[in-house]
Amino acid sequence: MQKYGVGLRHTHFPYLESEHSKSQEGVEWFEALLENYMGTYGRPYKMLEKIRADYPIAFHGVSLSIASSEELNFDYMKKAKELYDNFDPFVTSDHMCWTGHAHSNLHNLLPFAYTKENLEFIADKVMRVQDFYAREMAFENLSAYFTLNKSTMSEAQFLNELANKSGCKILLDFNNVYVNAVNQKFDAAEFFETIETKNVSQIHLAGYSDLGTHLFDTHSHPVHAEVWQLFKKYCHKFDVPILLEWDEDIPEFPVLEREVLKAKEIFEGALL
Repeated sequence: MQKYGVGLRHTHFPYLESEHSKSQEGVEWFEALLENYMGTYGRPYKMLEKIRADYPIAFHGVSLSIASSEELNFDYMKKAKELYDNFDPFVTSDHMCWTGHAHSNLHNLLPFAYTKENLEFIADKVMRVQDFYAREMAFENLSAYFTLNKSTMSEAQFLNELANKSGCKILLDFNNVYVNAVNQKFDAAEFFETIETKNVSQIHLAGYSDLGTHLFDTHSHPVHAEVWQLFKKYCHKFDVPILLEWDEDIPEFPVLEREVLKAKEIFEGALL
């Protein structure tokens, strides 16, 4: 199993094309942001082809809007399927959220009420998406800054039931769980204890920003100590591929490599 990966970002293209990259340690796979490669065949697409020739890749989307009350966007899904068929990713994922309505994408990952009614509605949509792609999908737990009073179950309970009902998987983001636990004042450990091992197919790690009044999921810092502690406690419960994300103030590639090596050392019991 390819274990440790990083997000593929265009700022690292020159490094990855250089001789220096051949001495890189620890990085075994890359995750590409799906929408960056839709309907375009320029330098990013060519670079993705080069990466795919040497590494397994996963695709991670942000615009499926699976929790929207509207019908599935098959124009979007056709473009995604073309990429899936061309690059054969080992994981295809998006977020368990909604991002707007037809012709009005807010480009924000928005929460919804975790209810039985929404579970039935979204499970049906997930199964139709998986049938269309002929692939298993994974959905990431959300970093959300408010909750809805109509919810009758926790996010962890909802994700478990959705996976059991639809056959999809959970992309478990440790940073998102910690950020929500602090902001929404719940026990992060309870979230990880609730999630069933068999339902998780990938882990994300990232760094948040502390704004004083709340934590903000910016992916602009190294992974924080509190998140590493949660990772150390639960990484073996979810023995799946692990990805380091860094999306703002992106450092040089070797910095990412060091974060990957830290995850590897923690997983193997050598740190913390």
